[in-house]
Amino acid sequence: MFDYTARPDLLAGRIILVTGAGRGIGEAAAKAYAAHGATVLLLGKTEENLNRVYDEIEAAGHPQPAVIPFNLETALPHQYDELAAMIEREFGRLDGLLHNASIVGPRTPVEQLSGENFMRVMQVNVNAMFMLTSTLLPLLKLSTDASILFTSSSVGRKGRAYWGAYAVSKFATEGLMQVVADELDGTAPVRANSVNPGATRTDMRAKAYPAENPLNNPLPSEIMPVYLYLMGPDSVGVNGQAFDAQG
Repeated sequence: MFDYTARPDLLAGRIILVTGAGRGIGEAAAKAYAAHGATVLLLGKTEENLNRVYDEIEAAGHPQPAVIPFNLETALPHQYDELAAMIEREFGRLDGLLHNASIVGPRTPVEQLSGENFMRVMQVNVNAMFMLTSTLLPLLKLSTDASILFTSSSVGRKGRAYWGAYAVSKFATEGLMQVVADELDGTAPVRANSVNPGATRTDMRAKAYPAENPLNNPLPSEIMPVYLYLMGPDSVGVNGQAFDAQG
């Protein structure tokens, strides 16, 4: 596991947007950020899940989060502009952006992968991530210390058979992170890095590996050290790097 212990007030006063915040790693990250003092903007497509996470954060006595229902698969360019305008109006800036939402798509040989399925994975995992990054960068630049965190995968660093669209989307994720990091280097108080969560006990992992015993994998809450480190001030100056949540 990534070796880091976050102090309780690590993210006090920070405003952090988490995509796919309704369950899995996104939910764990949202709760971890809130527990360390951040106002978390919970973005996802299933409002029921977001409301549950909202209620749990509030019940724990952490800063009041915000629920943002938003479908990354169907959102149009003007909706990203409206999202950015709403965040600027309500919060004034952004101090963090965790790109967590993604879909696996069919695990099948490329020869049998339909164009429709390929494009759906790219829409959620790449196009929407690009749109959010480009649209929200001006708000992140209003922060004195902001962080963009991209969620990668081992198959986004070395391709493997049958991972098709997902692997390609995660290679694109690493590429976008590197481009953004290089553009921001020395020009803005914003840094960009990627995290490979590794095998984690989530629904998404269970669907991808139905024969695997999920109890052998850590809970999302157990891989949070790297997510906290990269979102907080202790990682100032760390930019353009690819991290592994599980070492």
